[in-house]
Amino acid sequence: MTDTAIEREVLTWDGFGEAMRDLARTVLDSGFETEVVVAIARGGLLPAGAIAYGLGAKNCGAINVEFYTGIGTVLDAPEVLPPALDMEYLDGRRVLLVDDVADSGRTLALAVELLKEKGADVRSVTIYTKPTTIIQPDYAWKDTDRWIDFPWSAKGTVREEDQGLPPTA
Repeated sequence: MTDTAIEREVLTWDGFGEAMRDLARTVLDSGFETEVVVAIARGGLLPAGAIAYGLGAKNCGAINVEFYTGIGTVLDAPEVLPPALDMEYLDGRRVLLVDDVADSGRTLALAVELLKEKGADVRSVTIYTKPTTIIQPDYAWKDTDRWIDFPWSAKGTVREEDQGLPPTA
């Protein structure tokens, strides 16, 4: 099976905008009063910004976690990378943790655990969840078992594109 034969979930920029409004409304309707939005970088950066705008949340940060090194390739375990998030600030605050997808769920589980250990009241949100995830986010827009083409990463890097290489992440 070639990469082009894989069934894909395609999220367009318009679909992304609708999904983020839906997720912000879901969080708001749940009664969770978000004080800080934290993105799991890189995939959670754009969703976190959009959801923060939708909620009117001004305090935003990011935790850098690497797990996927390419399409279908992962490290043995997720790793937190620098720069570090100001964890002390999160103590006692209501934190909305945002990522693009809970695929294996290992990245999301690690980030939730780290934030809770620092005293944050954490809720998690992803655009997508997959049946393989070990942790269900508190909020999700859609379930899928397909490979997901996000509008910000489907074409790969500019370098890959310039060199005629297929996208890796």
